[in-house]
Amino acid sequence: MTYKPLIALALAALGCRAGERSRTATARPDSAAAPVSAGTADFHNPASPGMRERAPDTFRARFETSAGDFVVEVHRDWAPFGADRFYNLVKSGYYDDARFFRVITGFMAQFGIHGDPHVAAVWRDARIPDDPVRQHNSRGAVSFATAGPGTRTTQLFINYADNSRLDGMGFSPFGRVVLGMDVVDRLYPGYGEGAPGGRGPNQGRIQAEGNAYLTREFPKLDRIKRATIVAP
Repeated sequence: MTYKPLIALALAALGCRAGERSRTATARPDSAAAPVSAGTADFHNPASPGMRERAPDTFRARFETSAGDFVVEVHRDWAPFGADRFYNLVKSGYYDDARFFRVITGFMAQFGIHGDPHVAAVWRDARIPDDPVRQHNSRGAVSFATAGPGTRTTQLFINYADNSRLDGMGFSPFGRVVLGMDVVDRLYPGYGEGAPGGRGPNQGRIQAEGNAYLTREFPKLDRIKRATIVAP
């Protein structure tokens, strides 16, 4: 099946605008690694110095979710702007308690809208420049969602299959799931495509109402319990 919304509304951070093989593992990934402290990073203020740090050349981020844990390995030279933004968002705790609000079997799992509408609002226009596409959107690759050139903010997606057709649309992978892809495969997909094209969550309402809306109307969505940067 081809998902035409993938092209137009796609992986978009569009709800904000409109509303307005990698390896798998069942053991806890990187369980012995120590998380990196958030320090002065404050996700309530995208302009704070702590949210603008340069990412290490290579690092890993562990996501503890309601479906289990997975680990993303980031290579800054793949997409420097994307890697820096991801590093700072994870380090600051921005993704904690975020929902996987758009999970489409055989395509991708999308997340990254903050559960507090006030926080989501301050990130709506905190865009980063585009990165050249140096890697393919293959299974396990992680990229920022975009609604067009120069619109990347906080939303991400994990590819379930070979989606290399996205490469030419500017979706630039900055990392890959290296442990726990079986967990990503288990994320709840039952709501399908988001509104208005499907019966899943409306991104505009997520922006405006946050997790209260998702908990009330889409209670089966999986969530991120905690995301941390872990030492190599």
